[in-house]
Amino acid sequence: MSATTPQRRRAEIESLMGDHAEVDIQSLAVHFGVSEMTIRRDLGVLEEDGVVRRLVGGRALLLDAKSREPALSTRATAEYETKSHIGRAVAELLSDDEVVFIDGGSTALAAAHSLRGTGRTLTVLTRSLLVAEELAEEPGIEIFLLGGRLKSSERLTTSSTMADDLRHYNVDTYVMGISGVHPTRGLTDYDPDESAGKRLAIERADRVVLVADHSKLGRVLMSRVAGVEDVSVLVTDASADDGVLNSMPSSLSVVLAEPQS
Repeated sequence: MSATTPQRRRAEIESLMGDHAEVDIQSLAVHFGVSEMTIRRDLGVLEEDGVVRRLVGGRALLLDAKSREPALSTRATAEYETKSHIGRAVAELLSDDEVVFIDGGSTALAAAHSLRGTGRTLTVLTRSLLVAEELAEEPGIEIFLLGGRLKSSERLTTSSTMADDLRHYNVDTYVMGISGVHPTRGLTDYDPDESAGKRLAIERADRVVLVADHSKLGRVLMSRVAGVEDVSVLVTDASADDGVLNSMPSSLSVVLAEPQS
């Protein structure tokens, strides 16, 4: 199969990943009879095209058409129901008169959605245009939208510079979204700029409430944000016997969010 053109091979890689979602470079190299470096180049092109995301450890994750950027703005509403139980659990952890920084991402957005109609009096800081819009009509919630470079695919601003607005605030609780949570490799994400912003938010917060659905547990991505020890509370829908969850430090408080019956 080594005579296959790069374009044809990349199309076949995408087709293969339609059945497996995640693949590893070594297996693809054997399948196509080419070097691992060739497969790395193929995956690099597919990542630039928004077809896959490369993970550490020589793996790649397929992004289906519904979740490719700019998908968050259209995906978020559909995910309110699947992540609403996580959002409700987070809302119950917040108290009136807190200053809360709410991340971007669909799980953190579900937390913002769960605050609607609760009558809470909060000051909310966020980089997410969607979070700001979600809470804009809540009379008891004052919103500070932080500036920076707009990442249109996620509808949020990012800033890794020392001029970051967040440096001028202190917050009681940081509601943190993340793409990968690992007991020893820590919290990881795709975008280094977003990671820098998350690190700053951790520094400015008295308490970090991490929201992560079960699919994020055990995943390791390119950009390291922080260690698990920097998190105060993990809110997840993973089962109590999840192996990754049981490998977390004993100092981490875990809230298991269950769907309403």
